[in-house]
Amino acid sequence: MSLNTADSPAGVSWTLIPLTPPPAEWSRVAVAPIPATVPGEVYADLFAAELIPDPFNGDNERRLHWIGSVDWSYRTSFTFAPGDEQRHDLVFDGLDTIATVLLNGIEVGRTANQHRSYRFDVGDLVRTGENVLEVRFEGPVTAAQRLSEELGERPRAYGHPFNAIRKMAAGYGWDWGPDLAGVGIWKSVRIESWSTVRLGSVRPLALVDGTTGRLETHVDLEWADPVATDVVEVVVTLADQTIAVPVIPGDTEATVELSVDDVELWWPIGYGSQSRYDVTVQVGEQSHAAKVGFRTVELSHTPDEHGTGFAIVVNGTLIYVKGFNWIPDDALLTRLSPATYRTSIDEAVAAGANLLRVWGGGLYESDDFYEVCDELGILVWQDFLFACAAYAEEEPLRSEVIAEAREAVTRLSSHPSLAVWNGNNENIWGYVEWGWRQPLAGRTWGDGYYSEILPSIVAELDPPVPYSPGSPYSYAKYHHPNDFRSGTMHIWDVWNQLDYNHYRDYPARFVSEFGFQGPPGWSTLFSVVHDEPADPYGEQMLVHQKAHQGNLKLERGLGDHLPMWSTTPTPNLDDWHWLTSLNQARAVSFGVEHLRSYYPRNRGAIVWQLNDNWPVISWAAVDYAGIRKPLWHALHRAYADRLLTFQPRQDEDGTDVQALIAHNDSADVWSGELVITRRGTGVGTPVLAEQRLPLHLDARSALTIALDADVLSPADPTAEFLTATGTSEDRSATTAYGYFVEDTALQLVDPAAAYQVTVVPTEDGYDVRLEAKALVKDATLFPDRLDPRARVDTALVTLPAGAMHTFRVTGTESDGIAGLGEVALTAKPVLRSVNDLA
Repeated sequence: MSLNTADSPAGVSWTLIPLTPPPAEWSRVAVAPIPATVPGEVYADLFAAELIPDPFNGDNERRLHWIGSVDWSYRTSFTFAPGDEQRHDLVFDGLDTIATVLLNGIEVGRTANQHRSYRFDVGDLVRTGENVLEVRFEGPVTAAQRLSEELGERPRAYGHPFNAIRKMAAGYGWDWGPDLAGVGIWKSVRIESWSTVRLGSVRPLALVDGTTGRLETHVDLEWADPVATDVVEVVVTLADQTIAVPVIPGDTEATVELSVDDVELWWPIGYGSQSRYDVTVQVGEQSHAAKVGFRTVELSHTPDEHGTGFAIVVNGTLIYVKGFNWIPDDALLTRLSPATYRTSIDEAVAAGANLLRVWGGGLYESDDFYEVCDELGILVWQDFLFACAAYAEEEPLRSEVIAEAREAVTRLSSHPSLAVWNGNNENIWGYVEWGWRQPLAGRTWGDGYYSEILPSIVAELDPPVPYSPGSPYSYAKYHHPNDFRSGTMHIWDVWNQLDYNHYRDYPARFVSEFGFQGPPGWSTLFSVVHDEPADPYGEQMLVHQKAHQGNLKLERGLGDHLPMWSTTPTPNLDDWHWLTSLNQARAVSFGVEHLRSYYPRNRGAIVWQLNDNWPVISWAAVDYAGIRKPLWHALHRAYADRLLTFQPRQDEDGTDVQALIAHNDSADVWSGELVITRRGTGVGTPVLAEQRLPLHLDARSALTIALDADVLSPADPTAEFLTATGTSEDRSATTAYGYFVEDTALQLVDPAAAYQVTVVPTEDGYDVRLEAKALVKDATLFPDRLDPRARVDTALVTLPAGAMHTFRVTGTESDGIAGLGEVALTAKPVLRSVNDLA
């Protein structure tokens, strides 16, 4: 019997009330019971009831902090008509977080972990007719503080002691997320009535022996009355095979093995097909269905002349990782759905990514997330939920960690996309370098979890998937955990302290976290920021900039790589938005191309981050409204299977010179012609020097190409640039651009003379055709400036004189987006380029 709002029987509804007084300003919240939704959460319920404003808008986040310090009660009544079942279990798939459950006024149990489910036998409490169910939540802010005092306060990265409670750490605020710690019955609730035996957890482990797929299905059983029960069968079906295994009453475990000859393997995207097989497990009238994919996955961290490598190996093949870090896709979690997951993961696929890292300050995501990754071939790096803090290893936290980890590993073990279990985010690094040892004074900090408990759970429950103790981690005894020469690395000194040129300081083996901030789409940002006058340092703007000195760090590089925006007589917000967006794209793509240029020493990068959980200035490539930032478009190029990039390399004399690196990360040979030119930036400037040579790269290989002296010898470095175009037998082309000076010194022609724009209406929008008369650098359209629904297919388009490009602008209306205006699409602030900054 479901007790969810959406599918409960008629007459079953939930209400919400505060159990401790709200501040006087919000006293209306306590006047009467508030309609509530289950699954749901307190912020969403109060907003739906129009008792609070939108938490994301303006300065409302700060105004609503009181919600996390209030205790709350969710309550419902329901009619129950039991049959002749032996057991009636009250099941919560998720409670957030410190809760007391009462049925008909009697305490059923207490919970202390958002990341696990709970089941209570209520056969003696549930009654025929009307029943009252209540869940009382302790305020999550006060609860975390109380638990921290009981366990002993430990170092952490942010204000609230999120490390003392098994609740999503990011809910307490992060440097990209709001402080909206709430409560709620955030997953499904129901009464399960059953007899004889219950099918508990199911772990179908898909193994590979040569060309044979071997399925080990591990089943946990619970018995109502094993003494009075006959033998039952566990029936497993794989594709067209079925095996029934008898189970003696009282046995709580069963394992069933099946095999598939000439099995079709599951591969990550770009390496093969995503073959999966249907599996069903049945015990009596209960069944469990899943899809499994047969694959092997390993972590390679072998010492070599450079240090200790790191690579993900699937089916014996080294995978070059082009990834994104993933945060929870909405700060109000119950807004997420299968459709929202698919939309966001599709953005990663479209950008050219093959891996998502589920970060340790978030969640073990919904099954929907992993199923989409299985289907699309996106590898999943799954952190256990520990981030940027020291964690107590004593009770009661220890038991909660074990329970949640066992449940998570069991639930996710069937997904072929799962490639890495990772112990924590930055905690080993924090212990070594962030000054934790003195305040800890010898107390536990989480090492026992990462080095003993978690790897043993993975080895027991999901042995096909490798375990890593942490990220970053060097896989070499006595090495610093963030040593670029070994294992995985996080690069954050660039964002925090240094110019992005310093990415080149790290020819890293594998970078599992790095990034640079930029603003969201204009329409997204100013849907929630209403400062008058608008200002990068306005009060509401800074509410939506969570990074320490974030706006100051945004400016790093402007003045060196790009000009500063005007601040007189008032800040030029149009230029601020364009320049900081462009600088973000430049910085991160610079880092990715640098890393790819060191293939095969480097085996991948995971950019921080793909997505946002509210409208915010952040490291995301796609903003909260689904608008692709310029960063997304830069990564779409940098993550392409075939990449050309100009990079400094030392010649025989040890002098830095420009070289061209070609990286072929496709399964096919790259064969064709390579044409390298030096050209002028002015109107109609001809080719000044040219180098032609045959191009041949085997699949999954790289090549360093020395450039002719004539190509590298500009008469005027401020007025010349390089192009490299690699063509293929299928006539596709890959192009790179190189420069002798930064844009602040580069001579670019004013837009009026640099290009001509033609706008052509289409059935669903406009084609905006740009024809270059001179060098046009990083031309980008921002159609959401005219309509928040409008989207454009490409951005950061660089064209030499004589080249053309068509931007496809579309909207959400089937009859087009005629309201945009053709003239507005051709000029600032909608059409931008580096040319208009000269």
